[in-house]
Amino acid sequence: MDALESFHPAVRRWFERRFPLGPTEPQARGWPTIAKGRDTLIAAPTGTGKTLTAFLVCIDRLYREFQGSGVLEDETHLVYVSPLKALGVDIQKNLIGPLEEIREVALEMGLAAPEIRALVRSGDTPASERAAMLRRPPHLLITTPESLYLLVTAEKSRERLQRVHTVILDEIHAVARDKRGSHLCVTLERLDARAAAEPPTRLGLSGTQKPIETIARLLVGASPERSGPDGAPACAIVDVGHRRALDLELCVPDGELEAVMPAEQFGDLLDDIAAQAEKHRTTLVFSNTRRLAERMAHLLEERLGEGRVSAHHGSLSKDRRLKVEERLRAGELRVVVATASLELGIDVGPVELVCQLGSPRSIATFLQRVGRSGHHLGGTPKGRLYPTTRDELVECTALLRAVRAGRLDRVLPPEAPLDILAQQIVAACGAEEWQEDALFALMRRAAPFAELSREKFDQVVEMLSEGIVTGRGRRGAYLHRDRILGVLRGRGGARLAALTSGGAIPEMADYRVVADPDDTFVGTVNEDWAIESMAGDIFLLGSTSWQIRRIENGTVRVRDAAGLPPTIPFWFGEAPARTEELSNEVAELRAALDPLLAAEDRAGAVAWLEAETGAGASSAEQVVRYLAAGRSALGVLPTQRTWWSSASSTRPGVCSWSCTRPSAGASTGRWGSRSASACAAASTSSCRRRPTTTRSCSPSGPSTASPSTTRASC
Repeated sequence: MDALESFHPAVRRWFERRFPLGPTEPQARGWPTIAKGRDTLIAAPTGTGKTLTAFLVCIDRLYREFQGSGVLEDETHLVYVSPLKALGVDIQKNLIGPLEEIREVALEMGLAAPEIRALVRSGDTPASERAAMLRRPPHLLITTPESLYLLVTAEKSRERLQRVHTVILDEIHAVARDKRGSHLCVTLERLDARAAAEPPTRLGLSGTQKPIETIARLLVGASPERSGPDGAPACAIVDVGHRRALDLELCVPDGELEAVMPAEQFGDLLDDIAAQAEKHRTTLVFSNTRRLAERMAHLLEERLGEGRVSAHHGSLSKDRRLKVEERLRAGELRVVVATASLELGIDVGPVELVCQLGSPRSIATFLQRVGRSGHHLGGTPKGRLYPTTRDELVECTALLRAVRAGRLDRVLPPEAPLDILAQQIVAACGAEEWQEDALFALMRRAAPFAELSREKFDQVVEMLSEGIVTGRGRRGAYLHRDRILGVLRGRGGARLAALTSGGAIPEMADYRVVADPDDTFVGTVNEDWAIESMAGDIFLLGSTSWQIRRIENGTVRVRDAAGLPPTIPFWFGEAPARTEELSNEVAELRAALDPLLAAEDRAGAVAWLEAETGAGASSAEQVVRYLAAGRSALGVLPTQRTWWSSASSTRPGVCSWSCTRPSAGASTGRWGSRSASACAAASTSSCRRRPTTTRSCSPSGPSTASPSTTRASC
C-alpha cells in the first residue's frame, strides 16, 4: 500500500475500504508520476482502474487545497475529455458516488470536507445548464473534444478555464487515428496558452494503443519544453500492456457458409445468440451498422420476449439511449444490440457476454468490444464471433490468430490536415488578436502540425483573409491581416462561424423523428430514407414501431404503431473499412496455408488452424475447404506478396483489368484509381500467365470475365 501513503487521510481510508486488495498495477505505477505533475500516458487493459488512477490524484489535490486554505473556490480544476458523450455522462455518474463516500469518510474522521462538483458539458447539455456552469463553474468538468473547442473559443467560458491544472484524455486511441485527434491537439495547445500559471498536466488513458510513442507524442505535443533531450516525448509512460485472459469462440452454423448468408442460416444464427443470452444475465451484441442493429434487436425480441431486448446507437435520442443504459444496468434487459455507441468504457452493469455479428474489421475494436464483458478487476471478458459469410469466416479466423499473438492495429495520425488548421486559425483569431509568428508557433506545438511549413501556413492565412472568389463575389474572408505589423484579427462573424461550424465530425443531413402528440424527440433517420417514405409507412427505431403521420422540412412526425410489422430505415456511410493490420493477418493466414494446400494436406491445414487460432474443427474445416477451392480455381492464394489479376475484354480494343489481394480500406481507394496501369504492369512482368474464363473480384468491385481473361500472379 506504499502508493497510498501520500494521499489525504480521508482519500486513503476510502480507498482501503473500497478496494481491500490494494491498488492495481496501473494505479501503483501511475500515482507517483501524476502526483509530481508529470504528463502521463497509462496503457492498461479494461477493468484495471485506469480512470480512477487519473481522477483520484486530482481529488486528493482538491482535498489538500481545501485543507490548507479552508475554502475551495468555484473554479474548474480538472477537464476530462471523452470521445463519446455517453461515456462522459457515465463517468459523471460514477464520480458522484466516490465523491460522496470520501466526504462521509472525512466527516467521520473529524476532518473538514469540501463540496466537489462534477458536471457534464456536451452537445446534449441544455442551455440553462450551460449558463449555470458559467455562473458557477464545476470543479471537475466532463466534456467532449468538440465542446472543449467551443469552451476555449467562446468569450465567457474561456475565462473560466484559466485555472485548470489537469486534463484527462480518456480512450485517446479513439481520436488519435483521424482528424478529431488533430483538432483536439490544437485545442489543447490553445488551452495551454490561456493558462494563468503553469500549463495543465495532461493524462492519457487507453487500453489499445500502438505504437505507444506516437500516442505519447499526440498527448503532450511537439513543443521543446514537452520533449526530452533525445527528442522523445517528455511523458511518463505506464505501459501495463493490453493483453489479458480472454474467453473467445468462433461460432459458425451447421451448414456451409456462402457468399451471402441465406435467411435460414441467419435464423439459426439468431437462435444460437438467443440461446447464449438465456445462459447469461446480460449480453451485448455488436453490429457494424445501425440498420443491422435495429433488425437484430427486433428479431431477438421475437425469440426472447417483449421488453427484454433493445437497440442502442447514435441515431437515437439522448434520453432513449440513457434509458436503455439504465435498464441494462438495472438488469431489466437481457440483450442490448449496439453499434460503436457502447464500444468504449461505459459502465452498463455486469455484462457477462459479448457477441460480435460479422467481422469488426479491426483488432483493437474487437478487443474494446469484448472488454465490455467482465469489466471489473479479476474478470475474464467473454466474446463470441459470428461470421456471416465465407470471407468473414477467414477474416475472423485471422483476427483470433492476431489476438492470441497479442498484435494490435497501428495508429497513423493524419499529418497537418489543412481544413483543421483553417478552423482553428479562425477560432483563435475570432477570440483574440494574434501575431502571425506566435500563431504559427502555437500550431506547430500540436503534434499533427509539428512539420507544418510556413509556406502552407501562409497560404491558409491568405485564403482566410482574402476569401474565395465565386460567381456572387468574394466570400469566406474571416480574417483581417495586417501585413505591416504581422497581426491577425477576426472579422465580424469569425467567432460565430467558428462556434457553429467547428469540429471534424461530418455533419449529416438527417431528419429528426418526433413523436406526436407531445413532441418527444425519438432520434434521427437518413435524409434519403425520409424523402422516399410517405405518410402511413411503419418503421423501426429504437426497438419500437412508429407510423409516419407526415413529413415536414427536416422532421418526420410519427405516432406509436402499437407493434405493427415494421420496415427498417437505412443510413449511409456507416460500415467500417478493414484496417491494414487485419488485412495483413488475412494475407499471412493464406500464405501459411498455401504450402499445405499445394501439397493437398487438408488435414494438416485444419490441425494448423486449430492450434494457431483456437478455432473449432468445424470452423477450421470450412476455412480450409473455401481456400482450397479458391486456390484450385485461381492457381494461387492472393496475399500481400501474391496478387491475382484478370483482364476482361468487353468489346474490341477495350480491356478492363482487376486485381485481388487482401487490402485495407485506405489502400482500397488508392488501388481503385490505379488498378488498370498497375495490373497491366504486373501482368507483363515476370508473372505466370494463362488464358482462362473466370470471374474475379477486386477492391474496386466484381467484374465478369470473357474468354480473353488473363490471370497473372507475381
